[in-house]
Parts: sequence; C-alpha cells; structure tokens
Amino acid sequence: MPLPPLLPLRAVHMHRLVPADLTAWPATLPPVRQLLLDGLELGQVTVLTGDNGAGKSTLIEAIAGAYGLNVEGGGNGAMHTTRVTESPLAEHLQLVRGAGASKKGFFLRAETMHSLFTYYEEIGVGGVMHERSHGESFLEIVSERSRIGGLWLLDEPESALSLSGCLALLGLLQDLAGDGAQIILSTHSPVLAAMPGADLYEVGQWGLQPTEYDDLELVRTWRSFLEAPGRFLRHLD
Repeated sequence: MPLPPLLPLRAVHMHRLVPADLTAWPATLPPVRQLLLDGLELGQVTVLTGDNGAGKSTLIEAIAGAYGLNVEGGGNGAMHTTRVTESPLAEHLQLVRGAGASKKGFFLRAETMHSLFTYYEEIGVGGVMHERSHGESFLEIVSERSRIGGLWLLDEPESALSLSGCLALLGLLQDLAGDGAQIILSTHSPVLAAMPGADLYEVGQWGLQPTEYDDLELVRTWRSFLEAPGRFLRHLD
C-alpha cells in the first residue's frame, strides 16, 4: 500500500500570539469565526462551496497570505500588486505545516487573473497570455506551473471556464493530487465540486459544514434547474 502524501498544510488555527477580534469583520462571518475558534483540519483535497458573500474567498485568500503566497495570485516569489482589498485575517492565522513536506505553493483567484497574466507576460513566463482566451490562459497556467506541487489554492476558477474547461481543470487537479500536491478550492461549479476524494464543506450562516456531494445546495439547485428551468425563470418576471 502506498504511503500517504506529506501534506504541506495539516491544519489552520487562530494564532495564539496574535488573536483576532471576534467582534470585528471578518470574524463576524460564521465560517471565519468557526475556523478561528475550532480550527480546520485539512486533507489532501478540500472543496468549499456556498453562496456569494458567505466567506469562501476570505478564507482562501487568508490561508494563501498566511502561507506566504501573493494574495493576488501566483507562486511563492510572485511580486505583483494592484489594489489592496484583502482582509487582515491572514495575520491572525497559525498554520500547522507538515514536517518534511514541500513549502512551495500556488494561488489562483478569479478576480485578479488579468493582472496575474500581465505580470507573467512582463517577466516572460507563459508567453503572451492576453492573446489567448481567458480560459485557455487559465488552463495553460495550471498546466505550466503544475511542476511546483506543494499547496495549491484556487478561488472560484470556474469563472474563466466552460463546462469542457472545468472538466479539463478537474483532470489537471487530479494529476496534481496524484503527484502529491495538496489542493484547497472554492467553487460554485458542481463539476469541480465532484473532484474524487475531496473533503466537501458547505459554507454559510451555519459556518463550515462537512457535506456529501449529493447533499450540496449547489448540486441540488443545479439539478432542479436543469430538470425544469421554467420553475426558476417564471420568478424573474
């Protein structure tokens, strides 16, 4: 039987020496508050789903910052920045790292992909990315940087991708995990949420709730819509 992979990140807790103010944002978001109070144990693949504003991106962004990654995307050495919008949560997190595991990582977030493409063009990585479609450039980045391994964080990557693109990304992520990388992903896509072996969490006013795939709200809602779109569309009049 093969040995389990050495995970770069075993758990996330509130920093004992720099505790967060639990009465101030973003600790007032239930999933953030739960992570700060209870911590979060992490497996090889973790998928966060939930509605807009629930706190998925806030968690992913803060973990990336605490890990030492550029919060606007890229690897450990990425230096680009546009406008600072991130929360202060990263400075209040304490990471439990895997002894002997890779310290490398990569962060991809949908809302800053344009600036990341520009940065990579300027430093000569990945060719002329703006001459491709958004989805093509996104998949090329994942494929080209997959040699990094370590910890991969992706925040709503489906915004750049069609259904076939999501399937292609799912294949790339499976390959990454197969090579020992650890993945933390937030998504609205039932395709990406279907990643085999993932620990699924539904994020909302209840906090962070472990959930089976068929019980995810996004899966049940998409299935209901595709079965009878008219039931949803009539409420738009």
